[in-house]
Amino acid sequence: MILVFGGTTEGRRAAEVLEEAGTPYFYSTRTDGQAVELVNGTRLSGGMDVPQMVDCCRRHAIRLIVDAAHPFAEELHRNLLFVAKHIGVPIVRYNRLFPPRDETLTWCKGYHDAITKLEAQGIESLLALTGVNNIGTLRPYWQRHQCWVRILNRSFSQMVARKASFPEDHLVYYEQDDTRQLLEQLKPQAILTKESGESGGFVEKVEAAKAMGVKVFVIERPEYPPRTPNPQNVHIEYVNGPHGLRRAVEQLLPEFFPLHSGLTTGTCATAAAVAQAIRVFRGQTPEQVPVVLPDGETIHVPVTYADGYAACIKEAGDDPDVTGGLEIRAKVERSERFEIASGEGVGTITLPGFDYPAGSPAINKGPREMMRRNLGDRPLRVTISVQGGAEAAKRTFNPRLGIEGGISIIGVSGIVKPFSEEAFIDSIRKCMTIAKASGSARVVINSGGKSERFVKSLYPDLPAQAFVEYGNYVGEALKMADQLHIGRVTLGVMLGKAVKLAAGHLDTHSRKSTMDLGFIGQMLAEAGVGIDISGITLARELWERMPADRLQPFCDVVIGHCREHCAPLLPQGQLTILLIGDDGTIYSQSQEHPQGR
Repeated sequence: MILVFGGTTEGRRAAEVLEEAGTPYFYSTRTDGQAVELVNGTRLSGGMDVPQMVDCCRRHAIRLIVDAAHPFAEELHRNLLFVAKHIGVPIVRYNRLFPPRDETLTWCKGYHDAITKLEAQGIESLLALTGVNNIGTLRPYWQRHQCWVRILNRSFSQMVARKASFPEDHLVYYEQDDTRQLLEQLKPQAILTKESGESGGFVEKVEAAKAMGVKVFVIERPEYPPRTPNPQNVHIEYVNGPHGLRRAVEQLLPEFFPLHSGLTTGTCATAAAVAQAIRVFRGQTPEQVPVVLPDGETIHVPVTYADGYAACIKEAGDDPDVTGGLEIRAKVERSERFEIASGEGVGTITLPGFDYPAGSPAINKGPREMMRRNLGDRPLRVTISVQGGAEAAKRTFNPRLGIEGGISIIGVSGIVKPFSEEAFIDSIRKCMTIAKASGSARVVINSGGKSERFVKSLYPDLPAQAFVEYGNYVGEALKMADQLHIGRVTLGVMLGKAVKLAAGHLDTHSRKSTMDLGFIGQMLAEAGVGIDISGITLARELWERMPADRLQPFCDVVIGHCREHCAPLLPQGQLTILLIGDDGTIYSQSQEHPQGR
């Protein structure tokens, strides 16, 4: 069992990650103030001291603590380290993303240091954005100078301010993105804020102050782990984003997630390049290297080294990926500019429709940008190669897409979630883009290889790139066709998916939609078919029970209902819908003649 200490943006994101597992966990906050949706998680509210934490962990058999608390919650951090050491469990510290330190700001070691520096610089009017809990600590300043404090508009915060005897007329209440407005209204000489990270609005506060010519004083975030108690013998994993959290949980508590995530080929190539650059320029060979993902978070990726290159083994996780286990290598050399080249096992683009022209290495824009960002855009030549890439590429879409000689180095997020909808939809989009670029007069979308083989006989002159698999995502594929201004689309669908599509389910996956016997009965009645369907469990059983003379009327009805839901997604194009029998027989509506379109 996992226990999350949240109450922050990071806490909410941690809950979102853990919810993906469908496994029970606990989510603890000091108050009920934070709105967070939990389906599998159990909410625990109220502050706990160390004995209560230990008791909670033992009662609920906690085996992993996720510390997603605020960076300034020093007492809680210390307590969690003590508890983890006492009961022998690891901690995952979910840090915030922090921007690089801006040396034009005045950095303070604490509130007393801030008061000293404020007065030393002659600041007579201040807007404090540090919250209500430190209003008493700032007393020596606001008793001698003009000071406004921004707090949350809630009774607890108001009570704390009154208890500290802070002037009520100098309280201002927090509203979303109101810093610029407050500065224009109050005209302070300076603001005081915490180094609260990107999710704490730090960047926005600083930018607003700078735009108004207002000085910025910053309370530096406390170090983690705190100096006391000694965290020795506590295993701590550091993450600063959802992907890193999931990977940490998969490592420390493997059974929590039924399916494990993996790394894209782009992340593996970047890790290998970073490792080899560290080796070339620093003479070091770390076992893991940090990789900044496109969303800004950092993960640590294992690497190896050999003569002249560093390597990373492609992690597929539980995703059915033919590239899983391949060794992706990177060679790094000094150059006149930053450039990326391909070696053995990386494909070459031969058709239009990609981010780069024909003849370029099949390394997508996302991975290129990842490598550039992680290597600092230095004048380097990075050569990526993949052992066994040419053979593995034969079992991918690459031959159809016109990528020859190896696999593609791809990845949008940098992480592969098992059976990821995002990844599959992205592959549909790429195939649709290639189909458009092929110049084909028509694009034929099918649920899979079987239906495609049957439909191909109707369009023998279309190039291979004109045939696109949509899996279960009929709606997404049609929307993409409209966005790409594809004029003619043929939709091939077998009966199992067709009865769902006819009922309006544009995603036909079994977890999203099921066969509706009542609606099938309605369609049979519309077609004048009087058969008993009470015992069927699969739609294809209808083919066996259907009277031969009612086949076409039934197909007309099914296709007609499919058209009602699909045609609006392709308003500027012509849509042909083909219903495919198990034996390969293809049915169109009576008035349609797909071969002639």
